[in-house]
Formats: sequence, structure tokens, C-alpha cells
Amino acid sequence: MAFGSSENIINGFKKLKSRITELEDQIEFLHEKMERLHNLEKIHLLRIKNGDEFSDDFIIKGTYYNDLSPEKAFEIYNQKDKDFVLLDVSEEGYEPIADFPEVTRIPLEELAYRIHELPSRATAILIISENGVRSIQACHKLHKHGFYNLNNISGGYAYWPGFNNLRAIKSSQVFSA
Repeated sequence: MAFGSSENIINGFKKLKSRITELEDQIEFLHEKMERLHNLEKIHLLRIKNGDEFSDDFIIKGTYYNDLSPEKAFEIYNQKDKDFVLLDVSEEGYEPIADFPEVTRIPLEELAYRIHELPSRATAILIISENGVRSIQACHKLHKHGFYNLNNISGGYAYWPGFNNLRAIKSSQVFSA
């Protein structure tokens, strides 16, 4: 009783080995995905436990940072009883229209090696930049370092409500000079 040539048997084993490798890769991918989702779920539960406010999209879209409107961020900023850090990740040399004495300035490029300057990973961090793009990138970097109470200020300084009056004043000074 012949089962086929040894070449056919070897080819069959090669196909099986290839398929097993594919399945192992898929299992690894699914394991990593489940790990990410589990960590995201922990982030959401911690923020709920701590009474943090966040949008429905935070949970529905499965993000690990809260996207705050500039108005909401400004409201939080003005609540002096709230415990948070205002982190500016704008390019080095960028000067906002007004100064925030309590802001922590760490350009995005320096964030990875200056992360020790930030408080506990549980402290709320409001992250701002020139136009909101660098602050989203900072949320990604900080998340990778275990921070979970991250809040991106959409639009950055460009839409910061506290600057609207200052822009009007500065514009009128330019035209009256």
C-alpha cells in the first residue's frame, strides 16, 4: 500500500508547516489586540471610577484619551479646585498669545526623555499645542508610557477661548499705532 512519493509527503508537511505558522501569527495578532482592548477597558473603568468627565465618543470609538473642545478645556482650566496638569507640547520657540504661569512646557520631540517631569500617571493631563496636532501625538506617546488620564485640547491654542479677547485687543493696538 503506497501513500505517495516521499516528495509529495514532504510537500504536504511544508504546506502544513506554513499553515501552522500563519495560524500562530494570527493568534499572536489576536492576543496583542485583546491585550490592547483589555488595557483600554481598564483606562475607561479607572476614569469612570475617578468621576472624570468624558464624551460618549471616548467609549464608543475606543480611544484612550479624551478629546476636549477648547471651551470645555477652558472651563476645566478655570476650575482651580480641579487637580490637573496643563502640558504644552508646542514646537520649541512657539509663543502663545498669552502666558500661562502654571503650564508645563515640553516640546513633543523632548517628551520621551522628559516624561519624569510629569506627575503620577493618574493625574489628569490637559495637553495643548499650536493647533492640536502635536497634542494628539503627545497623547499617543504618553499612553505608551502608561499615562491614562489624557485629555487632548482640540484645535490647540488656535481656538483657546481665553485668547479671543486678547487677539481683538492686540489687533486694535496694531491698527491704532
